[in-house]
Amino acid sequence: MGTDMEGLYQARLKRYITAMRNEKPDMIPIRPFVAEFTAKYAGYTCQEVTHDYEKAFAAARKCAADFDWDAVVGNMVYVWTGLTEAIGTKYYAVPGIHISADTGFQYLEPSEEEAFMKADEYDQLIKDPTGFLFNVWLPRVSRDVSAMDEPTSMRNNLSFLKGGMAMLNYFNAFGTQAALLRSESGTVSAISGILKAPLDIIADKMRGYLGLVSDLMERPKKVMAACEALMPHLTHVALSGADPDKNVPITIWMHRGCVPFVTMEHFDTFYWPTLKPIIEEIWSHGHQVLFYAEGDWTAHLDSFAQLPAGSIVYHVDKADIFETHKKIGHKFCLSGGISNTLLSFGTPDEVRQCCKKVIDEVAGDGGYVLDAEAIMQNDTKVENIRAMTDFVREHGVY
Repeated sequence: MGTDMEGLYQARLKRYITAMRNEKPDMIPIRPFVAEFTAKYAGYTCQEVTHDYEKAFAAARKCAADFDWDAVVGNMVYVWTGLTEAIGTKYYAVPGIHISADTGFQYLEPSEEEAFMKADEYDQLIKDPTGFLFNVWLPRVSRDVSAMDEPTSMRNNLSFLKGGMAMLNYFNAFGTQAALLRSESGTVSAISGILKAPLDIIADKMRGYLGLVSDLMERPKKVMAACEALMPHLTHVALSGADPDKNVPITIWMHRGCVPFVTMEHFDTFYWPTLKPIIEEIWSHGHQVLFYAEGDWTAHLDSFAQLPAGSIVYHVDKADIFETHKKIGHKFCLSGGISNTLLSFGTPDEVRQCCKKVIDEVAGDGGYVLDAEAIMQNDTKVENIRAMTDFVREHGVY
């Protein structure tokens, strides 16, 4: 059994790598980003897989074993409340605590007035990003961490102890999960490492979207200096979690740096000049980056085409995958394009028709990895996932 699984794993890994290098493998690799769908399939609630990462891991392994997939993420339900509650994080709504047990976790963005970083604090962030995050930002996002110059408390001290223990516990478990996926079902762990653009860090975790867009108009030099100050730290984080074998990509989750969230001028001035050098630096170390382009980034494809051929894998969400293929498919592997709406509310026949169109028009010369447009949650129908998988296995052979 072990030998068979290892042979299956090596064949799938080769298939996945070949497609991501924008070449033609033996067949189209299937790499679905399944999150709360795994809970639904394994018989768990969203609450269970959010509170107990071992159940989340088991659910991912069950899907990997039962479906003929080449690669999956070890746990796409990335919030584990054992960690977030240990430090008293304020910006998540947790299933079974703040929201329904059958609803996936939610991100809570504060109002502009309650932003975790104030408009007049850019200089502190620019001077010492790590110090600002630890001394100023962390006490604001935690219910338990005491602010600087305030009396400490038992809850403050325990939050660091519990948080550190939880972080080691959780992150170290991913190595075991990857080994189990390999040995039990011959499945590749799809990604390794994480990255966000500097401008997205400011929007998502510090100033909020409304704060950011105000700052772009009122204090643009501060925003630019802050993005530049964050660049080496984000590069370090990405490379420190990268696959040492340089097979699977680092993932960048792309949020609000595109039109219409910001103008094209702001993209060209702030977002891209502080992200492009990070991607080029990562590529110089031999690592690809998976651009998980959430939303529609069509307006920026010409900018992405400036990157070295093969340096990224480009995931298509709400954009037109056929137009995207025409624009950058000659340089980069594409993934995505299968409608989440159809997977959740359509019929198996509609899913098969969607898959056929994407295969026929995008995947003919290789350089395509099958996935839905966006992360699949618990509204996704099991019968539609099976239809997608079976159809691509039958019709995606080169």
